Amino acid sequence: MERVDAVLDGASVVSGTSMSGGLYNAARLLELSDGRRLVLKCAPPPGTPGLAHERGLLGTERLFHSLAAGAGLSVPQVLHHDPVGDADTREWLLLSYLEGTTWDSLREQLSAADRAGLRRSLGAWAAGVARATGERYGYPQPEPGLSADSWPAAFAAMFGALLADAGRYGVDLPAPVEELRALPERFAAALAEVRRPALVHFDAWEGNLLLTPGADGGWELTGVIDGERAFFGDPLAELVGLDPLGAAELDGDFVAGYRSVDPSFAVDDAGRARLALYRTYLALIMRVESVPRAYTGDFAAWVETWSAERVTEQLAVLAALSR
Repeated sequence: MERVDAVLDGASVVSGTSMSGGLYNAARLLELSDGRRLVLKCAPPPGTPGLAHERGLLGTERLFHSLAAGAGLSVPQVLHHDPVGDADTREWLLLSYLEGTTWDSLREQLSAADRAGLRRSLGAWAAGVARATGERYGYPQPEPGLSADSWPAAFAAMFGALLADAGRYGVDLPAPVEELRALPERFAAALAEVRRPALVHFDAWEGNLLLTPGADGGWELTGVIDGERAFFGDPLAELVGLDPLGAAELDGDFVAGYRSVDPSFAVDDAGRARLALYRTYLALIMRVESVPRAYTGDFAAWVETWSAERVTEQLAVLAALSR
């Protein structure tokens, strides 16, 4: 921890505990001599199997937290980022620790009123974070081929890279690869309606949302963590990342919260086509990543079944819209 101590302005690390939940970068909760708690995130060792867009994720997280700080919910403060690291620490990112309990761990305890209020808060945050604008579309990592000057080109590159990953890892896809590869071009007109590279977290599911007790005895949504999967593109993509199993655009509470910040929010046929594309993309990410991450058991079986059903469902949506 010497390199961490060197950036702590006189404090030192007293102890460190591994944090669960991360599936790619490693995270440790640090206790400092001055009473503070920080989070240290380290990239995996060079050569670790992963997807094309998973390179430079800590740099993406640093960027996301800096841009999303004014979106209405707390995000970790970036204290230090070392993009090089060394043989022991590799690339690392030092963040402030956010107090709170993850939404998913409290799910069974939440009342209907709690959930309605939380979904409204989530909608308002999603609209707020989309106000941040990038310089280009796509992933912000310095990785060639994952960004472009238009959203149709960037999404085609992102989608194509994922299909290449599927081929590299020998993943059985739930539809012919030629059919999948043609989707961005088939719906290029719908993608072209996105004319501003908005910031998208794309992983703000309940496990990355922090709740704290409210004054009325309920729960309040107060924090968002793990911005490492962020990209710049269509604000509608946020709905897919935060509600990977559902359809946030059909949730009246979420929509009401979104419209409290962006009154113009609406989903037309072009928007529905884009949502189906992003749902296909996310389902394929989950399916493909299961191989390099060596998922096993019930979870691996669930991912395989769910992703196949989700892709089939969304391809049917796209076919209907085409007609």
